[in-house]
Amino acid sequence: MLNVNNLTVSRDSRIVLNNISFVVPDSSITAILGPSGVGKTTLLRAIAGLIRIDQGSIVVNNVDVTNLPTHQRGIGLMFQDGQLFPTMNVADNIRFGLRMRKHNKREQMQRVNELLELIHLPDYAKRDVSTLSGGETRRIALARAIAPSPAVLLLDEPLTGLEEDLRYNLARELATILRNTEVTVVMVTHDRYEAEIMADAIVQLSTRGDGNNGAVLE
Repeated sequence: MLNVNNLTVSRDSRIVLNNISFVVPDSSITAILGPSGVGKTTLLRAIAGLIRIDQGSIVVNNVDVTNLPTHQRGIGLMFQDGQLFPTMNVADNIRFGLRMRKHNKREQMQRVNELLELIHLPDYAKRDVSTLSGGETRRIALARAIAPSPAVLLLDEPLTGLEEDLRYNLARELATILRNTEVTVVMVTHDRYEAEIMADAIVQLSTRGDGNNGAVLE
């Protein structure tokens, strides 16, 4: 479970996120919805520990991780456009986090094969990532993010840039994959239909008249 309590973040003396609170239950998907520039990515980066917060707390599975470094939070992050490592093949991309955590090679490849089956790309281990389609890239990036078994997975506009038909079909597929892994997910999107396809709950970020942002749980 992820519990975000009274989170406030400012930049250059301007409040970007103002007193935001929401809870994401275990094995569920919550979408952060709002227009560009409202602070959605800032919220994800704050949860991941990539930027400083002014006040509030972040609790993962009843452990306060607010002051822990990113690598100790048990949180995974999938960036926009997948951002696969271009010099690594598919298998090496997926096992990257496991290698950083010193898993032995047999365990790494067992996990790679398991995830390739899960994302319906079982024969792609040795593929050059430059040969992947947009949809394949997103699925591989998702497998890489899931591989270390994070307690919470953050998805930053995971389907941005894809054509509409592909985006919505892939949204359904990714939602099924995520539910099969039983990971707790927070995803950012500006597309309400995409959020409704994938998420169990939606947190709406909206800009208020005073220039600050607030979140309303739908």
